[in-house]
Amino acid sequence: MSTARGFAIGDVTIPYQGLAIASTAVLIGSSLKVLYDITNIAGDTDTLLLLVAGAFIGATLLARVVPEWVACGIGALLLAGGMFGYYTTIPGGVDVFSQTGHIAADNIALLTGLSILEMRKVGTWALGVAPATVFVPWYLVFRRRYMLAAAAGGAALGFFVLTGDAGSFVTLIGMLGALGIVAFGTMARYGGTVGQIDVLVVALIVMVLLSATMSVVPGGRASPILPSQSGGGSGGSGGLISNSAQLSIQGSIELSPKVQYTVTANHGSYWKVASYDRYTGNDWIRTGKSQSYHSQSSLGQSYTVRQTFTVETNQVDAMPAAWKPIKVIGSQQQSNTRISSAGSLSPTQPLTNGSSYSVVSEVPSASPSGLNKAGTAYPSDIEDQYTRLPGSTPQRLTTKTDEITADAKTPYQKATAIEQWLEENKEYSLHVKRPDGNIADSFVFDMEKGYCVYYATAMTAMLRTQGIPARFVTGYTEGQRTDEDTWVVRGLDSHAWVEVYFPDTGWVRFDPTPSTQRSNAEQQIVDEARQNGKSGVDTEGSQNGTWTPETTTTTTTSDTTTTTTTTSSPENGSNVSTGPNGRGNVGDKLGTSGPTTTTTTTTNASALGGGGGGIPIELPSKSQSLYGGLLFVGLLLTARRMGLIEWAYRTVWMRWQPREDPGTDVERAFDRLEYYLSRKHRKRRPGETPREYLASLSHVGIDERARRVGSLYERAQYAGEVTRENADEAVSLVNEIVRGSTPDGTSG
Repeated sequence: MSTARGFAIGDVTIPYQGLAIASTAVLIGSSLKVLYDITNIAGDTDTLLLLVAGAFIGATLLARVVPEWVACGIGALLLAGGMFGYYTTIPGGVDVFSQTGHIAADNIALLTGLSILEMRKVGTWALGVAPATVFVPWYLVFRRRYMLAAAAGGAALGFFVLTGDAGSFVTLIGMLGALGIVAFGTMARYGGTVGQIDVLVVALIVMVLLSATMSVVPGGRASPILPSQSGGGSGGSGGLISNSAQLSIQGSIELSPKVQYTVTANHGSYWKVASYDRYTGNDWIRTGKSQSYHSQSSLGQSYTVRQTFTVETNQVDAMPAAWKPIKVIGSQQQSNTRISSAGSLSPTQPLTNGSSYSVVSEVPSASPSGLNKAGTAYPSDIEDQYTRLPGSTPQRLTTKTDEITADAKTPYQKATAIEQWLEENKEYSLHVKRPDGNIADSFVFDMEKGYCVYYATAMTAMLRTQGIPARFVTGYTEGQRTDEDTWVVRGLDSHAWVEVYFPDTGWVRFDPTPSTQRSNAEQQIVDEARQNGKSGVDTEGSQNGTWTPETTTTTTTSDTTTTTTTTSSPENGSNVSTGPNGRGNVGDKLGTSGPTTTTTTTTNASALGGGGGGIPIELPSKSQSLYGGLLFVGLLLTARRMGLIEWAYRTVWMRWQPREDPGTDVERAFDRLEYYLSRKHRKRRPGETPREYLASLSHVGIDERARRVGSLYERAQYAGEVTRENADEAVSLVNEIVRGSTPDGTSG
């Protein structure tokens, strides 16, 4: 209950100021949750905790002796110093003052939806902003400047909301903390009652719901869940491929058999779209910025792939190409091309149906023996960027990978051992339930099956436990070969694989997804789409089956023997000729034709169903459940404030009476009658007996039924004379009165 000094719980009274301080801790904690998650993924959580503890202690001590203007100056210096330290760690950021334009552009991008996790040195950034985030609001609340404390803490949380890094639950908790600061701080200063808080709670809920349904910043971040049914996107319906900087790992997926591209090339290849370096444990993020087009150089031995892509769908926002693309042909297309920090291509404007572009690529062609000798002299920036794992990654993943690679002596041998283990121990399936927790760990230990995204995520994480630079890659497999130099690439050919870095060679592809199982599953989708007459599944020549090279047979006959030699041209170029123990080339599963795997669309339990109609039942997401619960609480509090709950209760109570013992039934029947008469005429006055009350209302027309109920009530109350028949009579009479029936049973 509320008192003038605070909130009482039993014999203990908690001062309103204490509650305001606790609310400030909640608000600060919501921002620290975001910073902790960031440092868990990309930085040093131990250092973060030390800095935060120091800021709390410093603010508490200085609040007693330092005036506010000095404390605000200290907070500003903490923030400026942290940002200076951050910018001096990024390339080109040593001369901070000459980079003011870039710094302003970066912060504007953050405020309009750029996730903090897309920043390259985000761990350093988090350590830089943490002390000021804690110091200022904590100092202010101890100085009893409650509104300013809420504003300072709310500004930090609002920043993370705008970048998209504060999830729904964290945002809600933080807003509750801000509300508590204002409410309890106001009570500490001016007095008040806890019963008034429901008004503030309703206001908060309205704010949260509006923030969930309205775009706060024009052009802000879109949903990280990739589109599945829109005509846009690079893959259209059922394709993994997108140039989004964040790739969310889904559960069950649906693959599209529609043609996306026709490719003319001198070699088949995996057609790469994007690579991702930052693994959060739940999804993948591409850090760094894209740049305007410029030609690139290759590293190490390679062979040349010249390719032309023609768009066969409405529009796409990706430019697949064999890795590594070094040149885009044509000045017009060059002006519409950007290059990511990892070297992949993307269009500045979506490519439309019928448009085309040409690319020259240099594909690494080192031999297994060469890769075995590559060593581990990794560039420091490559090693730092591509060997990081979240600090919360379970140790058992490292232990398991150590077992799998126990006999491997080189990074190449470790990579092939991990690749082979995943191929042989996991089953390919599109029907999976997305696990909670770390995806790689769950796939290795808890899941029996998965599709390419799960295989590639697991292999990348396992390699990183061994200190081997690896990255997660999306793109397309070569697709269906329809001529000697032509391939048809469908949405279901979208795929995810792994690239491993080798000194003097660069990034080399490995694909741990079982190719035969994958191809069979996807060919079934194409066959069913053709049988059902689905449009867009084929282009000219693709219905005739997969093209294979012609064979040339030479027969030499002698008197005693006949020798037959058959030769054929290779189907495609490969990265490496053979692997250890007679295994195929490095990650080069291109010997199989037909479709590959994908990943985008949201759950569809009948992706490969082949029959079985029915409408899938989708349970509400966590966010939907959260916002639905908030809406319910808000409506409930609003109804309570307006008296609607009391009115609804009394309406039901007056018209329906549960049956108990006779005395209780008669007493409640009279209470119902009295409430009914008080609403229709007037309330019973203090000291007025039931008989006097009913007699005073005789002039307004109450009938004998009311007086009979009063008589039964008096006998039960004062004489203790009541029977079941009396109780039934009283309840029945009151039911007639409140329901508007006349004594003869007709409606009054």
